[in-house]
Amino acid sequence: MTSSPGAAIDWDLAARLGSRLAPPAPDVPAAQVAETVTALRSDAARSTGLVADFTGLVAPPHVAPVLVVDRPRWIEANTQSFAVMMEPFLARLAERSAEGALQPPAVVRRATTAVGSRVTGAELGVLLGFLSGKVLGQFDPFAPADVAPDGRLLLVAPNVWQVAEDIGARHADFRLWVCLHEETHRVQFTAVPWLREHLRAQVDALAGTLDPTSVLEDGLSRVVDAVRNGARGSLVDMLGSPEQREIIDRVTGVMSLLEGHADVVMDGVGPSVIPSVRRIRKAFEQRRDGLGFLDRLVRRMIGLDAKMAQYRDGAAFVRHVVDRVGMEDFNAVWATPDHLPSKAEIADPAAWVARVHG
Repeated sequence: MTSSPGAAIDWDLAARLGSRLAPPAPDVPAAQVAETVTALRSDAARSTGLVADFTGLVAPPHVAPVLVVDRPRWIEANTQSFAVMMEPFLARLAERSAEGALQPPAVVRRATTAVGSRVTGAELGVLLGFLSGKVLGQFDPFAPADVAPDGRLLLVAPNVWQVAEDIGARHADFRLWVCLHEETHRVQFTAVPWLREHLRAQVDALAGTLDPTSVLEDGLSRVVDAVRNGARGSLVDMLGSPEQREIIDRVTGVMSLLEGHADVVMDGVGPSVIPSVRRIRKAFEQRRDGLGFLDRLVRRMIGLDAKMAQYRDGAAFVRHVVDRVGMEDFNAVWATPDHLPSKAEIADPAAWVARVHG
């Protein structure tokens, strides 16, 4: 992956710096590393059928590869995906420059340096370096089309191994537990082919609302003021205008659905195939609660606290709807984008049932 001269974000720098800042790999014998990699691939393949049996969603074969990766490879993959996600915003910035909305030399110079310093390759590298030691797995719907046109599932082997050690879990059970959750995401996106494009359309819509001049001139100062005054929320919350928050609320509804659905699948299938699933769930939740102050602060600022809420709120939504109408009628949620729950409906699942099923 290369960055073009004058690019607003140095993607190469992000990947290099992130890899340098990533935690060192666990000190594990090579044979055990190979065993973990092979087992993760096998557990992901096994999970496909388990997810289909529980949900009724059938993923087409040979779509969206499963990749077992280390931390640097996870960082590289996410740098590629960030580049894809940022395309609409950078195109908007270039468009405004061409229209003369950003007048040279001062503002254009500020654009090329401010975007390159606020959403810089260095800052992105620091962020990815931090996250690379936390993420167990991830379905990546924004992979470059020439790399993985249907998306890809990333399983971060050293993190799966390390967390199993940290919580005292049986490795075989913990691997399958993780794979059930992450494979559910792969099934969601491959069994529902419009889902990736729907999310991409939301990113495009968000880019269309941005005023690059305003973001570049006072966006960072708003973040600094919010942090200084103890404001809660992520960077997106601090920077979002009302129109942008409306789009973000739509995305929040979708992501809460996806995360909650995966948690319900994991908890629904787990007891029948993972002997120690209840112990794993309890230990994993206690581990989340035991984070240090700095870790909690960083997670809050980059929105990971919101992601934890998505698991909880989305799972409550899915359970309520399935209890009310059954899994088959719940699956109406995948029929069309119009059936996706709003953020408000995630909190009021009866409203979704009334809207979709009458």
